[in-house]
Amino acid sequence: MKIAIVDDQPLLVQGLSMIVNAQSDMSVIWTAKDGEEACFKVALEQPDVVLMDIRMPIKNGVEATAFIKSTYPDVHVIILTTFMEDDEIFDSMKHGASGYLLKDAPPESIIEAIRAAQTGGTSIEPQVASKLIKQLKPSTENTTNLIGDLLTQREVEIGRAIAQGLSNREIASALFVSEGTVKNHLTHILEKLALRDRTQLAIYFIRHDG
Repeated sequence: MKIAIVDDQPLLVQGLSMIVNAQSDMSVIWTAKDGEEACFKVALEQPDVVLMDIRMPIKNGVEATAFIKSTYPDVHVIILTTFMEDDEIFDSMKHGASGYLLKDAPPESIIEAIRAAQTGGTSIEPQVASKLIKQLKPSTENTTNLIGDLLTQREVEIGRAIAQGLSNREIASALFVSEGTVKNHLTHILEKLALRDRTQLAIYFIRHDG
């Protein structure tokens, strides 16, 4: 699995590189110190997953994520930051980021997020998910009833769990079903709500399920 790291702090880049390269199935193919450099390098060699800082000079992580996802949709981006600003969290997810983790997340959480992104999953730090739920106001449209009309009760439960940042494995454990069953339900939910991916589903439930 090819990984890229974008951050303006050399020590953090070095630490993340060590974590990634310690995995037998991963390697860091390039690093960049800002979003502009990342956009240049991704054109030369596309990684499978980009670990992206959100606050950088020249071009920030939100802008770089927007460019990468619009130009290379198969490249997955995971936002890493020490900040919890609402607009930046929402904007990075809106542009297609596959996850949002705090920089002090344990190494195993970062590796798990990379693996989830590679398979189309989304990882949202529980603190970030909680902040989104508290800060994002529900839509004025009556979409809560629409969710109930379109989705089964089990699908609603899974949608809410995803909005809380739970992984497929955690959802399967909580509902006493297999991960395959969770994945099948997720596919049906995305089709029914006309959403692109797990990230959009999380945002949809956070904004509209109330």
